[in-house]
Amino acid sequence: MFDTKIAIIVREDLATWQKLNVTAFLMSGITGANPDLIGKPYEDCDGNTHLPMSVQPVIVLSGAANVLTNIRNRARGRGVETVAYIEEMFATGHDDANRSVFAEHGPDEANTVGIALRADKKIVDKITKGAKMHG
Repeated sequence: MFDTKIAIIVREDLATWQKLNVTAFLMSGITGANPDLIGKPYEDCDGNTHLPMSVQPVIVLSGAANVLTNIRNRARGRGVETVAYIEEMFATGHDDANRSVFAEHGPDEANTVGIALRADKKIVDKITKGAKMHG
């Protein structure tokens, strides 16, 4: 049904709360860059309206630090835009601080704890090689 695939990859050694936190932040970046992903509001049987969600499924994968570094670099090499979350961002308290600490680090470092991308299905599969289904 979709020509593209959304993949979120989290580092496998994170605490559960960190994996969930990173996943939420990364998906916000994907939807922010792709407003067409947001569907219509939901309504329950009592007529209560709920906010809309992504119309496209999202796959969540995991991998070791080197796998995330490789994915980040493969995406960059193919010109695929990504959302990246680095370990140092856990110690900040707001977006400006996140942006500041992010600017101090490069893509070859082993501190990427999460990365998300949306691209053609086959390209996403090639970029995310080495990651496994999160379980």
